[in-house]
Amino acid sequence: MHGTGPDVRIRHRFAAARRPWALALALLAGLAAALAMEPWSLWPLAPLGVALLLLLLSARPALGFGLGAAFGFGHFLLGLGWIAEAFAFQSAMPAAMGRVAVAGLSLFLALYPALAAWGAGLVVRRHAGPAPLLPLTLALAGLFPGTEMLRGLLFTGFAWNPLGAALLPLQGLAQGAALVGANGLSALVVLAGGAVAALADAHSGPRSRWVPLSALLVPAAALELAARVLPRPDTPPDAPAVLLVQTGTGIAEKHGEGGAQKAISDALRLTRAALAAAEPPPAAVVWPEATVDYPLDELPELRAELVAGFPSATVLLAGGVALARDGAGLVVAARNSLFAIDSAGRLLARYDKAHLVPGGEYLPMRGLAEPLGLSRLVPGSLDFRPGPGPVTWALPGLPRLAPNICYEIIFPAAVVDRSDRPDAILTVSNDAWFGPTGPPQHHAQARLRAIEEGLPVLRVTPTGVTGLIGADGRMLSTLPRGPGAVLRVRLPPPRPATPFARLGLAAPALVAALLLAGAIGASRRPARPRQP
Repeated sequence: MHGTGPDVRIRHRFAAARRPWALALALLAGLAAALAMEPWSLWPLAPLGVALLLLLLSARPALGFGLGAAFGFGHFLLGLGWIAEAFAFQSAMPAAMGRVAVAGLSLFLALYPALAAWGAGLVVRRHAGPAPLLPLTLALAGLFPGTEMLRGLLFTGFAWNPLGAALLPLQGLAQGAALVGANGLSALVVLAGGAVAALADAHSGPRSRWVPLSALLVPAAALELAARVLPRPDTPPDAPAVLLVQTGTGIAEKHGEGGAQKAISDALRLTRAALAAAEPPPAAVVWPEATVDYPLDELPELRAELVAGFPSATVLLAGGVALARDGAGLVVAARNSLFAIDSAGRLLARYDKAHLVPGGEYLPMRGLAEPLGLSRLVPGSLDFRPGPGPVTWALPGLPRLAPNICYEIIFPAAVVDRSDRPDAILTVSNDAWFGPTGPPQHHAQARLRAIEEGLPVLRVTPTGVTGLIGADGRMLSTLPRGPGAVLRVRLPPPRPATPFARLGLAAPALVAALLLAGAIGASRRPARPRQP
């Protein structure tokens, strides 16, 4: 049998398809891959979308850049739709600008998968006719995580929704992030897509088509079973207790008249009721990002008011702002900060957010942007300034914590101080800006950081997702999204430092380099003659 099966017809139709149809199919593949992310979590659609992209690339490798761009545009257009929600709270710009911003950002981010697909096409373009799937798959599996890492680094970075996040529902496979990070998991998704695409490989017999898929399915099933049945270490009964306060204050309330005071009042009401019922007292109370819109380091009276009635051993960790002043004492910028305050109102520590949101917390090229009618999404006239980077807090009664604020948790290898490894990660956020889809995606990336670093994660937001994530990425305790509530948790132990925690982005970079080398080697092998 030389080419009468449906697999050959599919590939020849792809090769003969007009360019617009091929690009439309790649766009559809990207939309499918986006549905693998939270909150939809239809994880099989990620390898299926990649399989469709690989079949298109195999049929038309010279069209690699366009196919990759169409795939990326579909993936980001659907996955980042939550960004448009933020424009509803910025009166300086029309809400319709949100859709324009999502489309524009998606077009820009699509350049990264476009580069990956273009490079994969270059590896196999020497072959006449449909390109062989093995080197094409290896090339895309090496280049895709490479371009994802670039996406997280260039132009301040935007590492949201790596393809590997689709594997979070699969506990066994997700643990691979401890070895190769979230970007390394993206390579695994591409390899799975290649195995699916191999079912339509015109150069393989019916049996051998299943070999690549079986080679992935068997160990994947074993890992998944082991992750679900093997015992996990228990949290010690004397582990420090922490109260996570989900204030329930929505963005419209927070930025309405009297909203700043309402956010504090909501936090105090819930905190005091929880402390009255807490026995023994917790080691800490955690409030979300920007709960307090005042510079707490400059206002000792306000600090004392916030902790009035706190047990002597309980520390308040409160999101707020700090002010940057010039030599004359004039305010020139703000800082998005997290404050640690003891029960006497003394300031124990302050962490300043290091990775700011461009267009959100500061306006790039302000002199050009403002005349065009553009403004920051976060209300206010002062731009924020970044802090120095990851730190480790050693606070009384608590394990060593790595504080992170909101957006920072999406960046692999950038959430802890590697020279001073903490016992847990604390991330406070205010992602109530981002509608129904943004917060679950944000929370998923916090789970990836937990697996990568082998550290539990405390996550606190005004309206959810608030909860405790184990060092293996499992959601141990979670509050319902929306209403105000308090969650009491005990911090589980950390794992030993993972390979990713030791190597950082060098781990997925090494995997990407090996896959790309394998692709180049496989592409140079002479094609085997078909059997009569």
